[in-house]
Amino acid sequence: MAEDLGTKAAYWLVLTACPDAVSAERLAETLVRRNLAACVNIQPQVRSIYRWRGRIESSGEHLLLIKTAAARYRELQDVIEANHPYELPEVIAVPIVAGSGEYLSWLHQTVCEPS
Repeated sequence: MAEDLGTKAAYWLVLTACPDAVSAERLAETLVRRNLAACVNIQPQVRSIYRWRGRIESSGEHLLLIKTAAARYRELQDVIEANHPYELPEVIAVPIVAGSGEYLSWLHQTVCEPS
C-alpha cells in the first residue's frame, strides 16, 4: 500500500527503529547531515513485539524520532531504506498539527533552507 501524502501538515514526525545504538546514531547523523531532518531523538532500549514471517518476535531496539518537513519526506524515506540495516525497516510519518512557532520555523529553515 502506498503512503498517503495528502495531509496538509507542513511538518512530520517520522518513526523508525534500529537494532543497536551504532546503526541508530549512524542513520540519525546521515539524515541531519543531509538536511533531511532538523533533529533526531534516539530513544534507547525499547522493546518491540511483532509478527515476522509467521512467528512472534521480540527485539530490543532504538527508536528514532525524526523531525522533518513534509516536502522532504520522500527523499528522507529513500535514505532511511537505503541505509537501514533491516530488510524491511519501519518508516511511519505522523503529521505535526501544532507546535511552537519558533521551533517549527527553525525546523523549516533547517531542512528547507539550509545554509
